[in-house]
Amino acid sequence: MGDDPGRLYRLDGVAHIAGVINDEETFGECPEGADEETVRRFARAYIMMLLGTQLFADKSGNRIHIRWLPFVARLEEMGGYSWGSAALAWLYRCMCRVANRHVVKLAGPLQLLQSWIFWRFPSFRPSRCDAFSWPLASRWSGYNPRISNKGPRVQMARLKIDLLQPRDFIWMSYSALDVIQVVHPKVLEPRHTMLWRCVTSLIYFAVVEWHQVDRVLPQFGGVQPPPRPALNIDFLMSKDGRGGDRWFPAQLADWHLHWQERADHILQFDVVADPGPSHEFLTWWHQHGKRFLSPEMYLGDPRGIPIPGEATQRGPGRVPEMDRVHDVPDRRRVERRARVGTRRSQREHAWLDDAMDEVEDAGRGRGRRRGGGRRRMGVDARDDIHHPVRDAAGRGEAVGVDRPSRGGMMDTVRRSEDVPHIQPRLQHCR
Repeated sequence: MGDDPGRLYRLDGVAHIAGVINDEETFGECPEGADEETVRRFARAYIMMLLGTQLFADKSGNRIHIRWLPFVARLEEMGGYSWGSAALAWLYRCMCRVANRHVVKLAGPLQLLQSWIFWRFPSFRPSRCDAFSWPLASRWSGYNPRISNKGPRVQMARLKIDLLQPRDFIWMSYSALDVIQVVHPKVLEPRHTMLWRCVTSLIYFAVVEWHQVDRVLPQFGGVQPPPRPALNIDFLMSKDGRGGDRWFPAQLADWHLHWQERADHILQFDVVADPGPSHEFLTWWHQHGKRFLSPEMYLGDPRGIPIPGEATQRGPGRVPEMDRVHDVPDRRRVERRARVGTRRSQREHAWLDDAMDEVEDAGRGRGRRRGGGRRRMGVDARDDIHHPVRDAAGRGEAVGVDRPSRGGMMDTVRRSEDVPHIQPRLQHCR
């Protein structure tokens, strides 16, 4: 491979290759007998490829952000980062963005989302994928949809979801004995499993999402009661890291503090043998949720199916005790609309309001014809407004002509039409 000085630079005392890391010529295969530094360099390139194209993939497809370099500088410290929470935050943000009807492509760790679906929906699983090992997502590595047209696939998937029965969803798919036997032992340590049940913030650079496990208690063995109102974090949804360099722990200090204190926000609830939604939750969902995705012509009339009896036997469920976090709605658009047609300071154009008032008073005093609006004003009124406009225009100041107290810009335009001799000067000032 060679160490071309033109393609090497130093970061934290570690050499890195600048270029396309998935290039076959550069990182195709680690040469035999390579020294330790070369092996570590190939390992960094492989890890960056996984980070940039698998866990934190974006729509660029083949580009990797340089911000990952400090994280792979010291391979010994990579185990100290919470990669799972960051990947989950990025997946949540990508799914939120694709909910916009103007967005047509979905980014993020889609292979993890697909694995989650296959593990919990047996009817969606591809055939001949029964054997599995660690990592569990590798079970579906050979899956390749046969139908090229996505339209029929989407319709079939929606119909399958609408026709699901209560037993067609596996709440705790990873609790089976054959699955536990292949899971890495460190994953099942209490210091990790207790974090699965904590309500806290998930952080991925500028992306901050909220881990609302209180809405999916059956996935952890509990009974799901009617949920509390969702946390409004629209303001955080607008943060994408653009607009200059920012130290996010300082800009978003409160949400980083939530993550640092995550061990204090672990939900406590009863684990039952038959987890699932309670009768109260299903009643709430029937009132607020969208029960069917397919058109009625594909469904027949399944709306007469009653709430299953086992939901009543589970009991009402109980909302776990947890600290309430304040909403942070994004009101910037509302504030911008409220400022349309107004001025924060009236000093620059206060003279224009006074001049128009004087013109109006003078016109009324001289008996202007009703409805005409074209009668010439008196000389004294014209002289009163001539010099201020000329002086402001001569100095080159930006003069505002909107009058918020009298209807904004449209009211001013109407008034200027009624006073023809000041209209050219107002246009000049604009």
